[in-house]
Amino acid sequence: MLVQVVLFDGFDPLDVVAPYEILANGPMTAELVSAEGPRDVPSGMGLMTLRAASRLDPSRADIVVVPGALGAIPDGITETLGRTLSTPLPGLLAEALNRPSTTVATVCGGSMILALAGLIKGRSATGHWLGLDMLAANGVQVVDGRVVDAGDLVSAGAVTSGIDLALYLLEREFGAQAAIETERLIAYERRGTVWRVSQPG
Repeated sequence: MLVQVVLFDGFDPLDVVAPYEILANGPMTAELVSAEGPRDVPSGMGLMTLRAASRLDPSRADIVVVPGALGAIPDGITETLGRTLSTPLPGLLAEALNRPSTTVATVCGGSMILALAGLIKGRSATGHWLGLDMLAANGVQVVDGRVVDAGDLVSAGAVTSGIDLALYLLEREFGAQAAIETERLIAYERRGTVWRVSQPG
């Protein structure tokens, strides 16, 4: 199972590194990608630069993880997320959402990228609590939860909930034992109840 974790200029490092480490150390293969292909990608506030090994490819990925941004709150973050709309990223995320075999997972402001691009109108999702009004204004059915499972769209709240998201994805794909073993490894217990969208019967 392949997980592609998306990098874009201004990404939040913790939104990327925490899920990446958890999923790469589980029974999955994880790689850092960008919409443009292999390149060095600077995080928000100049904290670090990470190398995207390849281009985001929804035809290969089983799970695509989309992080939020790091910057001045809230305007700097909103501006950084908005800049992704002029890149190939929205089109690639639309392709991922249209593939029944691919799950798109977001951390923090990652759901705002999907919302700003008009990709999740009418869908249930969460994000950083400072961005919930913006999600609602873009037609998202907002759930103020830590992790929201809407089938092929799984979203998480503010920054550290990316850890819970990754552990939940392990459990969802490989069972509780895989998640428990990883929790023991990193000395962390997943927090909160996952809000699941009811599927029609």
